[in-house]
Amino acid sequence: MRCIMRRWVAASLVAGGAMAAEAAPDNSLRPAQRPEAVKQEAQDESYQLASAAAAMRPAARPAAPNTVQPEPAAAERNFQGWINGFQDRALAQGISAPVLESAFSGVSYDPEVIRRDRNQSEFTKTIWEYLDSAASELRVKNGKAALRQHQARLEQIEAKYGVEKEIVVAVWGLESSYGTFRGKMDVIRSLATLAFDGRRGAFFESQLVAALKILQAGDVAARKMTGSWAGAMGHTQFIPTSYLDYAVDFTGDGKRDIWSDNPADALASTAAYLKQFGWVKGQPWGVEVALPKGFDYTLADRDIEKLPSEWAALGIKGLDGSAVRDHGKASILLPAGSAGAAFMIFQNFAVLERYNTADAYVIGVGHLADRIKGGAPIQGSWPRSDRALTRSEREELQQRLTSAGFDTEGVDGRIGPKTIGAVRAYQVANELTPDGYASPRLLQLLR
Repeated sequence: MRCIMRRWVAASLVAGGAMAAEAAPDNSLRPAQRPEAVKQEAQDESYQLASAAAAMRPAARPAAPNTVQPEPAAAERNFQGWINGFQDRALAQGISAPVLESAFSGVSYDPEVIRRDRNQSEFTKTIWEYLDSAASELRVKNGKAALRQHQARLEQIEAKYGVEKEIVVAVWGLESSYGTFRGKMDVIRSLATLAFDGRRGAFFESQLVAALKILQAGDVAARKMTGSWAGAMGHTQFIPTSYLDYAVDFTGDGKRDIWSDNPADALASTAAYLKQFGWVKGQPWGVEVALPKGFDYTLADRDIEKLPSEWAALGIKGLDGSAVRDHGKASILLPAGSAGAAFMIFQNFAVLERYNTADAYVIGVGHLADRIKGGAPIQGSWPRSDRALTRSEREELQQRLTSAGFDTEGVDGRIGPKTIGAVRAYQVANELTPDGYASPRLLQLLR
């Protein structure tokens, strides 16, 4: 499991820099009082963004519409039988009987969790639609307020872990809207329901065991362990296994309390995680750049890395016309193809990907952090007349590319590096701009 913090069962960033509209993580991490005048707007925006951001992860395909679900009474009887068997397995893994008794006291099957798991949207948002919300004026304003309110603690966190406070705040902003939406569902109940369901039973059972270990350590009481329907917890939405590996007690009270209204432990845990995976203090996640006329779009490849000074020699410079500083080797990213904004991305981009693999999420965190720090909005245009491809269209695109001799090495509805490479090869063969952009127009050409 590649990232700690949020990648549950969501649909990933897909065609044309698009991302799924709803889901949960597969490996995840996961306030200030706001004026009443903006509170509802913040809630509405947060809900939309959380639905999207939480879903930018590799997803198992939703069940077919005619999938037969068990009757509630039968499901509950079977569920209680499953719990009995699971408790034997948990005891064998070192979970004590008192912890099991407390954790499962009154716990019942939750059909709402299964409904949400089964009804993840096939439809997607484009990257520009996502970023419009991720770095909206309201989210930036609230981020600056959160930074001011918790500045002393955030500066301590930055000093200890070497992760800029604006980045930590931006993760907080995208994961829970600065603590406003941490999730209120019973994590033990949700994980047990998902493990019993069996579609991803082994994964969710491992998370359930990890959650029980958290209870056994005394960090939180069973009924206070709340989170999302898929078990992501706290201000920055950790899943249980990630919590065990990376959560820290920054306040020194003997508990790694990511559920508290005090976000210190959660924010420090986020910084600790990013440090663990190689965050470089002082290096940008990325810089928006201008491409020269006649740019060779085959160079916009994550596997091609050069120092910014080397890119400058090829005509790629910052928006102010000067060469980007040599912060380290970087590659060129075109999340919406040749018609969209261009970024020079550094090692820290890859570190943020450990939190969430979707380009939209990483750019969202990085750009929100830049805006909180006083930076300008993204200047490049986006192909706003385009729409995102649906899952079925992405699968069709992969099938047609492979049939045409440009192998995507599988049909899974995810536009990853192999599919982008196949798109680029098709574009080169057909004398199109080889930007790797999987757009509706490209699918129409393949048809």
